[in-house]
Order: sequence, then structure tokens, then C-alpha cells
Amino acid sequence: MLTLLSMFYYICLRRRSRSGTRGEALTSRRAVESGQRAVLPVSVEVEQYAKEVLDFSSHYGSENSMSYTMWNLAGVPNVYPSSGDFTQTAVFRAYGTWWEQCASAPPPFRRTPKGFYSQDYIELGFEEPVYPTAVEVLETYYPGAIVQILACSHNPFSQNPPTDVRWEVLWSGEPSKVLTPQARQFSPNIKHINFPTNLLRLEVNSSLLDYYTELDAVILRGVKERPMLALYKMPVIDINDLSDSEEELSDVGGPFRQGGDGKHQRTGNGYFDKLPYELIQLILSHLTLPDLSRLAQSCKLLHQHCCDPLQYTQLSLQPYWSRLSDASLGHLQSRCTLLQRLNLSWTGNRGALTLTGFSSFMKACGLSLVCLELSCCHFLNEACLEVISQTCPRLQELNLSSCDRLHPQAFAHISKLTCLRRLVLYRTKIEQTAILSILTFCIELRHLNLGSCVRIEDYDVVASMLAARCRSLCSLDLWRCRNLTDRGLAELVSGCRMLEELDLGWCPTLQSSTGCFQHLARNLPRLRKLFLTANRTICDSDIEELAACCPSLQHIDILGTRLVSGASLKKLLQSCPKLILLDVSFCSQIDMRVRPRAHGPLPQRGHQEELHSVTSGSSHFPQSRGSKRMEASRHCPKVNKR
Repeated sequence: MLTLLSMFYYICLRRRSRSGTRGEALTSRRAVESGQRAVLPVSVEVEQYAKEVLDFSSHYGSENSMSYTMWNLAGVPNVYPSSGDFTQTAVFRAYGTWWEQCASAPPPFRRTPKGFYSQDYIELGFEEPVYPTAVEVLETYYPGAIVQILACSHNPFSQNPPTDVRWEVLWSGEPSKVLTPQARQFSPNIKHINFPTNLLRLEVNSSLLDYYTELDAVILRGVKERPMLALYKMPVIDINDLSDSEEELSDVGGPFRQGGDGKHQRTGNGYFDKLPYELIQLILSHLTLPDLSRLAQSCKLLHQHCCDPLQYTQLSLQPYWSRLSDASLGHLQSRCTLLQRLNLSWTGNRGALTLTGFSSFMKACGLSLVCLELSCCHFLNEACLEVISQTCPRLQELNLSSCDRLHPQAFAHISKLTCLRRLVLYRTKIEQTAILSILTFCIELRHLNLGSCVRIEDYDVVASMLAARCRSLCSLDLWRCRNLTDRGLAELVSGCRMLEELDLGWCPTLQSSTGCFQHLARNLPRLRKLFLTANRTICDSDIEELAACCPSLQHIDILGTRLVSGASLKKLLQSCPKLILLDVSFCSQIDMRVRPRAHGPLPQRGHQEELHSVTSGSSHFPQSRGSKRMEASRHCPKVNKR
């Protein structure tokens, strides 16, 4: 009997079960064949903090400092168990849903799996590879953003090139909103894996949070010897997975019909194939990519429909970043000849995609492409951008956000994409020569993101070029540009009067005394979003000019100013009834009791007395800590805030 059972399980495990990995299946087979119970080895648990931050998608801080950057997650806690807003923590760039409501936000991709919530990520390396028994994340402000924790089989500190890299999900969940912004130690029950790891990845979704989440440290607990369960639990085998025959693509199912010989014969597809071709295509358009691939194996009719290029005019491979390879692109290549929007963000790292595989796919599928998302794609090099410029003549949207390993010379190829309307270069190494070349030839630009591009020497020259060449510009992100002056801003707003979004957060060289912000308000009547974060010179006259000239304002951030009073803020609220976000954190002249707390549409005119403001820092601290932090922000040369 044992021999028969062993043979049965051997047949079952020829195909990988949906609920277990190949390694787990082989282990269970050996356990069944030997008829023995595994012994649980005794091993000492190792506790370690992150040794190094290896990669991340975004952060609030600057590339040239440690405040609010992801690099703060390395090492022991700086803040925990204290709660509140501290510069020594790791903070992602965005929170809430209002970012997605801006004109500069691209529309979502169809077929994104319902269980894929991740918006940002960070990868951490630890000293010693262990079999994880627990992962603890120390969250110090607005917790609840973590939606997935993964472990990698590759040792990031190994001198050998990565081969056969595997990622396993240790834990996953939905976005959550914790009732209190206070600190907590997040330690979910994790899945046991069959390989040691010293590389963890945290993925987050901050869409439900009222403010930026802040992380302080990550602890990895584990044992060096592989733990074995006392009795291995056999993964559930789907009986539909047992066949290896070629009959999977035969016509199956459906009612029977009477044949000429009086015997029943199958029609093949019942009445399904009598539906109009377009209706079947519409039905299948609601399936995710894996489901579409599985359905293609059911019968010839559905194989034809599932491989129709019309099903692949939009393709988001970001949810499958951990499994995507050159072979995956090769398999999809014949189906994507009509591809218009492609999302490869987060994919291809650690050798998963190569220049050969990427180039082959783009040459076959790039002709109709209008949107290409390549955020955090570290396999990209100059040759890849050259291929894009040669194979995608109709490209209108290109996102290279956080591709910080691209050589500066690579960006020169973007200037050949003369149809570009949206370009995201956040946290890249683009230099002034390349961006000026792009602006010279890409005059159709509507949305441009140059946030944290620290290698651009003179933003005044860039602003002047934008004013001269890109007069239809709708949104511009200059977050943390260090050298834009009032002269450059004046040229920009005089030439680009169609601007609806302008991010000048943490631009320290802009001074209200020059009149630049009032000039901005008078020249941009269509303005809907304005970030003047941490500009301590913003004053009442600037706010009053915005109230008089920019009635369409929906998002405004004046965090950190000490010169704005409640009177001018009241005028702004009365004149801008569409306000969704108003951040007045650390605005010391505004009474805490009347600060609006934005998110969700603000009440209409006549109800401003009910408002609460987006505040961070002092309003959420114990009294003693809050007063000290506010005093610090008053007397330090820089705002003690983001």
C-alpha cells in the first residue's frame, strides 16, 4: 500500500501544485517514500537588524542627506518606542489617494490583479542568511502601510553573480488604517520557507493613511539550520493539474448532438462559440494575465481568443516582477503586436531581464507603444534607451522614476522621442546637457517630473528653456531642486501659463521678498496644485494673492512657514471651495484649534469653522515633546520637518 501511495504522489508531483513550491513538493515526496517522520532540529534563533538598504522606490528626503530617507532603516532603531514625526526615520514620498487624482497621474492599467496593492517598496540586506522565524517592523508614525513582506534566495553580499533567484512571500495583507498614529511593532505570522535568506523586501500601500507613514527599523529573526515540521503537510493537489497530455488544447465540454450514425457526438464548445467574437473578447478582457494564460490551455477556441493581440493592447507586468524573465517576454511577444501601454516597473533586476530579451520584445512590440512605465528597472542601460528611441516612434509617456543606476549619457537618447507628452525622471542622474536637449526636441511635453534630480546644475536655465519650448506644459515637479531662483521662476510662469500643477517643495533659493510667489499666482489662473513645502518665507500676501487669482486650487502645501496667519488662510478657504488637501504643519501662527485637516473634500463656503488641518508633529506629540519640536523649527535655519 505504501508503494502504491508513493507512486501516486510521485505522479501528482510531476506538475507543480498551486499551493506548494517545487522544493516543498520534492521534500514531501521523499518523506512519503521513506515513510519516516522528519525530526525537528534544535537551533539557536538569531536576531539581526538590517545591515544595508539595497534598493527602494521613493523617499521623502533628499539624495544628499539622511533626514526622512530610506537609509534610516539600516541599523538599530533611532526613535522607537517613541511616537511622532522624526527626521531619523524612513518616509516614502506619497500617502493617501489624492496623488492619483492629479492631472499628472496616468490612468491605471487594466487587468491589475485585485490582490496587488503595492505602491512602494524597500529592499534590505542582513548580515547572515537564516531561515526566517519572524520579521518585526518598527513603525513610529501612522502605521498600517505594509502590505507584503518577501524573502529572496540570493545573498546580496555574495561576490558571485545571481543565478536562479527566487522570491517567496512571507506575509501579505490588504492596506489598513490603524486607529491611532502611535508607534507599534508590526510582527505578522510569516510563512516558513525552504531556503535561508538575508534579503527582505517590504512593500507598502499608504492610500488609507491620513499622513506619511514612518518606519524606524526592521528585525529579522531566524535559525541557521533548516527547520523541519514534525510531520510534513502535503500540499493540496488540484486534480486538473495531473494531465501532461497534448489533449489540453482539444475541443472539450458542451452538450451532445445526434450524429449521422445515431451515436452521440460532442459539439466541442456547446453554444459558447455561437457568441459574437467581440462579446467573447469583452468577457475575457476582465481576466488577469495568469488566468488568461491558463484559459488558453483549455480548448482551441479559447486559445485563439486568449492569444488575440487585441487582448494585449495594455499590459502591466509590474505585479509579476518577481517571476518575469527573458523567457516570459519571449512567450508574450507574439501576442503583443498591437501593444499600446506597457508597465515593466520593478521588473528585471538581478539579471532577470537582459538587453537581449528586452530588445527583442521592444523590436517586435514597440511600434504602436504610446506609454512605457520603467520605474525602478535597474537592468536598463544606455543600449536599452537607444532601443526604445529606435523602436517606439509614437511613444508619448515614459517613466524612468528611480532608475538611479542609469549612466547620465543614456538620457540623451530620450530627445529622439519627439512625441513625448509625459516624462518622469524622478531620482535619476540626468544632467543639464541632456535635459536641455530633451526640451529642445520634445516640445509637446505636458507633464515633466524632475524631482530630486541633483545633477542638474542650473534650474534657471531649465526653466527658461521650458518657457520657450514647452508652452503647453500642464504639470511640473521640481521637488528638492536646489538652485531655482526668482528669475527662473518668473520666466517659467510667464511662458508656461497653462500650468495646473507646480511642485516647488524644498526649493530653498526661492524668497517671497522678491515677489516671485505673487507673480506666480497672477500668471497661473488654472493652478490646481501648488507645493511650497518648507519655504519659510511664504507670507500672508502670497496666500492672499493665491486666494484672489487661483480659485481652482485643490492641493496646497505650505508646511513650515511662520509668517502665514489664520486671517489669510481663511481668505484662501473662502475663495477656493474645491480644496482637497491643505497642509499647514508647523505653521506657528495658525491656531491649532482651527487648522484644517484636509483629505476628503473640505466643507464648502460658510462652514470653514468646522475644518481641521493636515498637521504633523506638535499636534500629535505629548505636550512637552511637541513644544520642544516647535521651538526647534522656529529657531533652526531649516525647518525641522520634511
